[in-house]
Amino acid sequence: QVQLVESGGGLVQAGGSLRLACAASGRSFSDTNMAWYRQAPGKAREFVAISGYLGTTLYLNAVKGRFTVSRDNNTKTLYLQMNNLKHADTAIYSCYVLAFWGPGTQVTVSS
Repeated sequence: QVQLVESGGGLVQAGGSLRLACAASGRSFSDTNMAWYRQAPGKAREFVAISGYLGTTLYLNAVKGRFTVSRDNNTKTLYLQMNNLKHADTAIYSCYVLAFWGPGTQVTVSS
């Protein structure tokens, strides 16, 4: 069983920054890809970023150069550093690991 809990969301002005964290519990995740997704109001959930267990990363084009995904395998935590936030980044952000989803954390960017 995998449990995921996100934190770090909030209300920020456009151009501001937030750092999200996803704390995972259960087995080791050092050999597992870990990803961030988001869902804006009225829209389908979309992929944001992935941290591959071999060290690779991949991003949604719209966040490239602004978001950075990282992980700490010792603490089983996935991070998403979000800089230069835009109103279009407003969404519920959830982490996804081994087919499990966290409940999500709300990010609201005021324009």
